[in-house]
Amino acid sequence: MATKPPQDEIEAEEASVMPPLDVGRLGDLLGFHLRMAHVAIYRDFAETMEELGLTQKQLAVMELVAGNPGASQIDLANTLGTDRATMMALVNRLAARDFIERHPSAADRRRQELHLTKAGQATLMRARKLIDTHEQRFIDLFSSDEMEALLAALKRIYKGH
Repeated sequence: MATKPPQDEIEAEEASVMPPLDVGRLGDLLGFHLRMAHVAIYRDFAETMEELGLTQKQLAVMELVAGNPGASQIDLANTLGTDRATMMALVNRLAARDFIERHPSAADRRRQELHLTKAGQATLMRARKLIDTHEQRFIDLFSSDEMEALLAALKRIYKGH
């Protein structure tokens, strides 16, 4: 007696057989293709970081704190283009996991300086190895000249020149 395949296998098989939707004008829009590329990278990142339970934003915060010990939440929010409340929630989550700690600034007691804990440093080291593999999966899709041109083009979009 044959066993029935799991539902997700059936849905995956059906999706591969069904023709994709006609995307119409979307196929000509830069924003659509940037979004689709972002989704592909985001999904791969989420799968890659699943064992560590880190999001892209959390990892970005950890990288910034590692590279800028003593930076404040406001510094991080400004760098990542996010609001203060969102940054506070990110830092709180990382602090709750003992990855980041806050220290009052000696120069301005109202300012909280952020530092990675030993656990945060160890987790960041593990995350970097996983990220290298994740990044390489996408870098391998391009020649070195294409990669250089792609990065230059993307920077031109968000820097405005």
